Amino acid sequence: MNLTSILENADFRFAGKTALVFGDRRITFAHLEKDANRVAHALIKMGVKKGDRVAMMQASNPEFVTVFFGIMKVGGIAVPLDSRYVGDELVSLFNDCTPMVFFIENPPFESLLPSLNRLKSVKHIITVNAEPDKRFGSYREIIGKYPLSSVKTAVNPDDIAIISYTGGPTLKPRGVALSHRNVYTEVINSAIGFEQTEKDVMMLFALPMYHQFGLTAVLLGSLHTGNTLVAVPGTGRSVDSFMEAVEREKGTIYMGVPYIYSLMINVARRAGIKHDLSSLRLLISGGAPLEPVVIERFKEVYGHDIRDIYGQTESICHVTVMPIHGAGKTGSSGKTLPCWEMKIFDGNDNEMPAGVEGEIVLRGPFMTGFYNKPEATAKALRNGWLHTGDIGWMDKEGFLFITARKRRILILKGQNIFPADIEEVLSGHPKVAEARVVGAIDLVRGETVKAMVRLKTGETATEQELRQYCQGRMADYKLPREIVFVDKIPSEIPLWRRPQNPVAADLTLEGKD
Repeated sequence: MNLTSILENADFRFAGKTALVFGDRRITFAHLEKDANRVAHALIKMGVKKGDRVAMMQASNPEFVTVFFGIMKVGGIAVPLDSRYVGDELVSLFNDCTPMVFFIENPPFESLLPSLNRLKSVKHIITVNAEPDKRFGSYREIIGKYPLSSVKTAVNPDDIAIISYTGGPTLKPRGVALSHRNVYTEVINSAIGFEQTEKDVMMLFALPMYHQFGLTAVLLGSLHTGNTLVAVPGTGRSVDSFMEAVEREKGTIYMGVPYIYSLMINVARRAGIKHDLSSLRLLISGGAPLEPVVIERFKEVYGHDIRDIYGQTESICHVTVMPIHGAGKTGSSGKTLPCWEMKIFDGNDNEMPAGVEGEIVLRGPFMTGFYNKPEATAKALRNGWLHTGDIGWMDKEGFLFITARKRRILILKGQNIFPADIEEVLSGHPKVAEARVVGAIDLVRGETVKAMVRLKTGETATEQELRQYCQGRMADYKLPREIVFVDKIPSEIPLWRRPQNPVAADLTLEGKD
């Protein structure tokens, strides 16, 4: 199994067909394959060899696809990154994975310029969609200069193909190492589980390609089956443009996060605009808990069911899905896909019976481990099982119900946030004695970040002061939405727990991007 084969096979079967629509650009499978070969030749010229890391901080566009497969063709390891990382976060990540080459778009190229000289392992910086700069290489130059002849490096199926960073319980980054076998198996799983064919039109919106959900289930799944992927630029503010694209392109499948489905409901309810989404045959929600009220209201407005899935980066993507055909169960994330086995364990790794809550553990094509983190790997992968850190239960029919998290982690718009990251930054403020971060349930965003702060004796501070201090020290999506000053922080605070009978069903879905 070699991920390079996904694009090669698609080019062989569907060369002249449109593979990717991005704005007014329509790119064929043959075009993607040729440009990926050009990138591969350039990487060879730069000295990239099998096993070398190549970092990518790029948007969800055709260039992401060709750079990713160019890396695969030379046997390199792709490190897709969130473009919202700030300088200190980027330096920390690069110290961990030591990439040799860095592809970066603008934005965030200009804002990160002061930090680029701190990336000690990087020998070549390649700008993508940025003005030419003699100090750095250029993607445009690569496409115009290098040959399009085929490149393919032999790899072992268990060789690492991707390092995907999820953060960690401390400020030390944790890269999830995924092999060619891991990812390819999940791509096939996704294609079969969602019954994808070359006739489908896959929609991509507000789910970045650097995210394993967007990369594996959407991008690679689409290329594997030979369907057309329509990538709509923008964030939640552009949800109207997304729905217009569904109408225009006759999209058949959309995989997104609960946040977007809530915004789609709001468009119809507040603006009175109801787009024609009748071409869609499958709507999938992942990356964060999907509340039953969102499913119910979406069905009322658009007449479509949303099927919830469950997974995490360590499991490559999703491991459960609500059945495509037949009735599901309210509050459930579905049943396991082929190749996966799921159980519920107690604190001593004993299997729990149906209906009893415990930690969700998985067996299947999960990660090879945390990159350069043998102790963390040994803790997560015990006796052949991936311990997810999520709490839930299964009924007698095998439907999964998630109720809480063992790990201290929040999910905002599908993005993982580790409270320890924010707490450490806040605690670094000279006036702060102690900080604690928790999640507040928001039906639109998923969870929002709330910080409780105890100041040092005699000190005073404002929310704005602490928020400004945090800016530039962490990615913007991690910034606390609310900061509360307290005299004492309780020793035991529930970080998050999914309500069993959410009163949220009576609330109005509101929210802004």
